[in-house]
Amino acid sequence: MSWKFEHVMEPIGSLTEGPVWNGKALLFTDIEHSRVLRFAPDSRVVSVDRSGTNEGNGLALDARGRLYCCEGAGAGRRVARYNDDGTTDIVADQFMGKRFNSPNDLCFDAAGRLWFSDPRYSAFRDDLELDHESVYRCEPLPDGTWKARRMTYDATRPNGVAISLDDRTLYVAQSKYGENERRELRAYRILDDGSLGQCVVLHDFYPHRGIDGMCLDRDGNIVATAGWADSGPGPMIYVFAPDGGIVTMHPLPVDRPTNCCFGDEELRSLYVTTVGGHLLRARVG
Repeated sequence: MSWKFEHVMEPIGSLTEGPVWNGKALLFTDIEHSRVLRFAPDSRVVSVDRSGTNEGNGLALDARGRLYCCEGAGAGRRVARYNDDGTTDIVADQFMGKRFNSPNDLCFDAAGRLWFSDPRYSAFRDDLELDHESVYRCEPLPDGTWKARRMTYDATRPNGVAISLDDRTLYVAQSKYGENERRELRAYRILDDGSLGQCVVLHDFYPHRGIDGMCLDRDGNIVATAGWADSGPGPMIYVFAPDGGIVTMHPLPVDRPTNCCFGDEELRSLYVTTVGGHLLRARVG
């Protein structure tokens, strides 16, 4: 049975992204206005949780509940931690002395290491300093700083990222648009020495719109936002088994979903953000 999605707020008219549940409310980003918004499910009130995020995109919480953001533009182009006292700590803003492209999405593994994608989706590319678009892993050091390590060498436009429940596989949405460009759900084995094995393509979306964001359910399935009205089966929530098999598909009532996460009591709802600035929710059990 397909999930029934409801609109839990009026669309804001600009792209929403990065949903994350903090135990009490849903946090998500309004990229154009450089804000983190907060949706309280009990009152259905949307408020500003944080501003000045440099077009912040993906959000994630660490094991201590601290909020991290991929700041994608302007003075940002970095991964930052937003502290409760209003201050900001920089996790990573460059690799080998060169500024990142536009950090996009991020996740943590069980060891507390932060993984993030660094594509550039904007047509403006004159300010790029790196000659590649890759996935990185940031490892916390004893002095409180982080060390960034490049992890992928075959990605050309990585977007959503997720780590398997057993911490042995990195999932990457390779989503570069254009004729003969790759739009794939990829899996990379995390080897014992910390490097990545060769990628396995779990699903090929070409020539349609591929995955933007994704999360995992309690069984380790990959829950992903993909598709659009322009081609293919349309805007969709896909649920993939770890081997790439499609478990189920759930059509969405609006176009171009961007990301998703579970939330509400016992994490029994799926929240979805969109290019049009919607926030959708379905009770999924």
